[in-house]
Amino acid sequence: MSVAPSRRLILAALAASGLASAVRAASGTFDAAVMRSGQGRAPAGVRVYPDLTSAIAAAPADRTRPFRIWIGPGIHEGQVVVDKPSVHLVGASRTGSVINHLAASGLGGPDGRNWGTTRSATLFVRAADFRAENLTLNNAFDGLAEMTKPGGLRSHDGAGPQAVALMLDRGAERSVIRDCDILGYQDTLFANVGTALFERCLIVGSYDFIFGAGRVWFEGCEILSRPRPGETADKMGDGYIAAPSTPIDQPFGFVFHRCRLTKEAETAKASVFLGRPWRPTTTFPDGRYGDPRFVAAASYLDCWMDDHIAPEGWTEMWYTGRDGNPRTMLQPEEVRFSQHGSVGPGAAAFPRGKTLSDTEAAVVTRAAVIGDLR
Repeated sequence: MSVAPSRRLILAALAASGLASAVRAASGTFDAAVMRSGQGRAPAGVRVYPDLTSAIAAAPADRTRPFRIWIGPGIHEGQVVVDKPSVHLVGASRTGSVINHLAASGLGGPDGRNWGTTRSATLFVRAADFRAENLTLNNAFDGLAEMTKPGGLRSHDGAGPQAVALMLDRGAERSVIRDCDILGYQDTLFANVGTALFERCLIVGSYDFIFGAGRVWFEGCEILSRPRPGETADKMGDGYIAAPSTPIDQPFGFVFHRCRLTKEAETAKASVFLGRPWRPTTTFPDGRYGDPRFVAAASYLDCWMDDHIAPEGWTEMWYTGRDGNPRTMLQPEEVRFSQHGSVGPGAAAFPRGKTLSDTEAAVVTRAAVIGDLR
C-alpha cells in the first residue's frame, strides 16, 4: 500500500463529499439511516437519524431479526456503543463511510481522567450478533506523530499512545465484520470477548494492534504494519501484530487464514513479530500479578508474509510475576503459537513458536474456532 491510512482517510472523506450526489444506498432493507447534511440520499422510506447513537437507541432490546442501520458517506464523529443485540451497520462506501473518534490512553477524557486503553475505542460492541460491513472504523489519534515528538506519549508509559478503533467488549458474541477498514496505530483491534469473524478486512497498526482474549477467525484479511520510530525502550524493532491473552481452557485464540501480512514503506525489514503473549494482571488473595490462567493462542495458516516479519517469528512479553518481579518474561514456547503453510519474503520455518504438520493444521478449522458463524 503506497498511501498511509491517515492520508487514505483524508482522501476518502474528500471523495465522499465530492461524490455525495451520486452515492446511492446499498441494496436491502434498512430500519434506520444515519446521514450527514448534504451528503447523498438515504434509502427510501427509512427514518434518518442525526448520529449512530440515536439510531442504535431506536433498536428494540429484544430484537428477533437484525436491526440494519445504513451509514451514509462522510466522517461520523464520536464514540459509539452498540448495546442492543443484532445491530448491523452497513456503510454506503467502505472508505467513504467513516466512524471516527480521537482518544488515547494517556490523553485526558471529558471527565478529567485519562481515557485509558479500555475507554479509548471508537466503537464498542457490548451485545450479541453484531455485524459491520463496508465501512471504516478509525481512531484518529496520530500515534506516528506522537512517537516522534519530544515528550510525546510512549508505549512503555503507564498511560501511553494506546488508541483502540474497535473493541469487542463484555456482552459481544458471534460478531461478524466484513469488508471494513480498521485503522489505528497501537492497540487498534481489541477482540477481548466471544467469537468473531473478520472477512476481507484491512487492519492497520504497529504495536500489539490485534489483542485480547476472544476466539477470532480472520479470513482473507490484510494485516498492515506501520513503523514505530522513536520507540527504543525495548530495542526490538517496529512492532508486534498480535498480543493474545487466551484463557487456558479455551482451545483457540486468534487464527489468521489466507491473510496477507503487509507493511508501510517505512517499516523496516525483519522488524515485526507475528505476536507475543499477553498475560493480564489479576488481584489474588496473595497479591496482584500476571494471571497464569491466560496462555496465549495464535496461528497463521497459509498466509503471505512480506519481509518485515522478524526471522524469529514470535517473541516474549513481560508480566508481573507472583514474586512481584514486573519483568518476568513469558516465552513463545510456553504458550500456543503456531504457523503452517506461510509463503512470501518474510515466511520461514521460524525458530520460535511451532510449525504445524499438515495433520496438526487440519485440526485448526473455522468450525472448530468459531462454530457455524457466517
